[in-house]
Amino acid sequence: MPQPFVDYYEIMQLSPRATPDAIERMYRLLVKRYHPDNPLTGETGRFAAVREAYEVLSNPERRANYDLQHGDMRSRQGQPFDQTSAQQDREEDRRILHAILSALYTERRRRPLDGGLGAVQLERLLGVPERDLEFPLWYMKQHGWIEILDSGVIAITIAGIDRLADKDIALREDRMLPESRYDAEEAYAGPRPVSKVAG
Repeated sequence: MPQPFVDYYEIMQLSPRATPDAIERMYRLLVKRYHPDNPLTGETGRFAAVREAYEVLSNPERRANYDLQHGDMRSRQGQPFDQTSAQQDREEDRRILHAILSALYTERRRRPLDGGLGAVQLERLLGVPERDLEFPLWYMKQHGWIEILDSGVIAITIAGIDRLADKDIALREDRMLPESRYDAEEAYAGPRPVSKVAG
């Protein structure tokens, strides 16, 4: 008989959108918790399941194949709407939106006429993979909160600056993006001409 499908993301207590770093951190936490030598929380069965899940999800090729099966299984099962999971996704999207706007605001404030960041710089600065930036960047562009400058960088607009202060995407101070380590000024050598602004 065919083996029942195993949801490795559920075993690892992770979202299917989890980054490799998140998978690694959760694995280290769970193997300590369920290790048979742990007298308080050790569980041989769960320990083995976590190790099996990690072996698949930590391997990019095996994870890609598994993700196809996972998506197909979820659609066939017609799983009911998971309100908790949806709320977590919205919270994660809000965090990423705020982080992007904060980073772009910093660059625009440094150089009002041409301050911005490239997509690769945003990935590196925020520690967010490209696939998790696609939706928020699309969303913000549709709302006019960001724009693509002639130089190809992504920049915040006036509407984006106003939106950054909006309570809908405001986060607690302890969850704000830390100060950028990216030194945009290094990208420019020598004096630059002063552009005239029509007024």
